[in-house]
Amino acid sequence: MGMFTSFDINASGLTAQQYRMDIISENIANANTTRTEDGTPYRRKVVTFAEKDSQTPFSRVLNDASDRYSGKGVKVSGVYEDDNAEGNKVYDPSHPDADDDGYVTYPNVNIVTEMTNLIDASRAFEANATAFTASKSIALKGLEMSN
Repeated sequence: MGMFTSFDINASGLTAQQYRMDIISENIANANTTRTEDGTPYRRKVVTFAEKDSQTPFSRVLNDASDRYSGKGVKVSGVYEDDNAEGNKVYDPSHPDADDDGYVTYPNVNIVTEMTNLIDASRAFEANATAFTASKSIALKGLEMSN
């Protein structure tokens, strides 16, 4: 493992969590969007992660004491629309997007869930920043020792 590998791993975590926070912010911003470009209500988006450049399963890496693994960090594997939860139907016959029965379908965005996910992503970002700082401190101590 090279000296800068830990920086790369932590940086990939920072980037991934920042992207996750951006998607969560988009979900919150569109919590009341009843009509998108295709005419349907906004659908909540979910970010998924995967091990970066992995050729070795995590279980083998965990059990293997050597540093010869190829996974070095995390990457965003995709952003998917959440089709599991249906949107909320609210009776509002005066709304321009109301159906024939007077109901408006709002997005499947739950603000409490989104805020919880935002706190989780923020804490993961902070953890990666702390690990990056620790790696930097270790590298600096190593440089001091070599002088």
